[in-house]
Amino acid sequence: MDQQKSIKGITALLGPQAALYTDLYQLTMAQGFFLSGKAAIPAVYDYTFRENPYQGGYVMFAGIGDVLEVLAQFRFDEEALRYLRGLKFREEFLQYLQQFHFHGTVSAMREGEIVFPGEPLVRVEGNLIESQLIETMLLNVLNFESLIATKASRIRFAAGNRKITDFGLRRAQGFGGILASKAAMIGGVDSTSNVFAGYHFGLDVSGTQAHSWIQSFNDELTAFRRFAELYPDNCVLLVDTYGTLKSGIPHAIIVARELEAKGKRLAGVRLDSGDLASLSKKVRAMLDAAGLRYVQIVASNQLDEYLIYTLTQQNAPIDAYGVGTKLVSAHGSAALEGIYKISELNGQPSMKVTDNFLKTTMPGKKHVFRFFDDKGMFDCDGVLLVNEQQIESLYHPAFIGHQRNVGKLPVQPLLTKMMEQGKLAVSIPSVQESERYASNRFVLLPMDYKRFEKPLQYKVGFSTPIMNLRTELYKRLQQIPVAR
Repeated sequence: MDQQKSIKGITALLGPQAALYTDLYQLTMAQGFFLSGKAAIPAVYDYTFRENPYQGGYVMFAGIGDVLEVLAQFRFDEEALRYLRGLKFREEFLQYLQQFHFHGTVSAMREGEIVFPGEPLVRVEGNLIESQLIETMLLNVLNFESLIATKASRIRFAAGNRKITDFGLRRAQGFGGILASKAAMIGGVDSTSNVFAGYHFGLDVSGTQAHSWIQSFNDELTAFRRFAELYPDNCVLLVDTYGTLKSGIPHAIIVARELEAKGKRLAGVRLDSGDLASLSKKVRAMLDAAGLRYVQIVASNQLDEYLIYTLTQQNAPIDAYGVGTKLVSAHGSAALEGIYKISELNGQPSMKVTDNFLKTTMPGKKHVFRFFDDKGMFDCDGVLLVNEQQIESLYHPAFIGHQRNVGKLPVQPLLTKMMEQGKLAVSIPSVQESERYASNRFVLLPMDYKRFEKPLQYKVGFSTPIMNLRTELYKRLQQIPVAR
């Protein structure tokens, strides 16, 4: 259901003090920049990530719509200023914040894009203070939503065309469950049990019943009958409270026949324990023997992409999955290692240098292009300086001899200007629009990058001017004398 026009998004969750959704040191640095006369210095920041989560081959980018929404309303109201005054921030800085709003320009990949380590997914251009102040919020939202959307995408890949419902709110990390349900939908989940997320983001909501419903009646059959009387058009019965094969399914069959007599149909039965592969086959046989081939089997209980893939390989006759804990908690990867670093300062390229060469950032204001093979599938991505007009070859950032010739390949730019001088330049996509885009893009990713076991790592290369700029700047930084 596409309700974007009437849905209140993340700013409704954060409230009018959304600008305080940050780390203290961001405000400390902002005040330092202000008092040092650096407020107006232009800066360019890149958001990238270092490695794929889940030992996988890709990331599904999510959260940029929420980031844009927050930036469009980024203000410090009187209550926020009173709080900061209590933290001993200078009065002249607070007066600056009183008039503050984000004036920067944001270029980013579309929500739902399939992305890879090392390439800039977002480029922020603005003055030093505004570009710095938004770092924590941007990282928090993009890292988390992309992590969950990627997990959901892997589960969708394993499940094929079977329905998937997010059951994870009760096991989520607090209020993170709200954005987790949203991101899961972008990743390909069909619906959520999370009513709050459904309300705020226009998501399809669904659910069945709990064991407590059955236990609240004197017997299982009475519980099933009453539920069917109340919800005859969408009745799914949880059949494992007292024994799936001995009690649950026989009683479900009775209720299904009673519904048929009333011109209705039992929608499904849910298995929430036991050996799901073996049990689902026995349940399917019992239902089919009773002439109930239309009754669907829903499975839940600590599912993830690996178990669902195994069930698929065993031809388990399961029509839909309820996935909870391991989806919303991003089981297998605690966090996406996204970073937000300066690449240009006051018109000059800038880079962060560390002892770990792979963590040295790429300098300069950059753009990203995707190249396609002769079948129209993703081939590789290229990172170029924005003033480059043509490219023939791409180079691995760490292994100089690794080169990819791309001069004759079809190409597509990936970064779109989404906000200019603080004003939205595009419409923020609905969850459904982002999900459709993600699904269409995922089809173009070759299978070798989707597999769960040792997936191929996608090639992201850099142009000769960027490589030369990095080398030149690195040498220059090494020559700066150490103050004593």
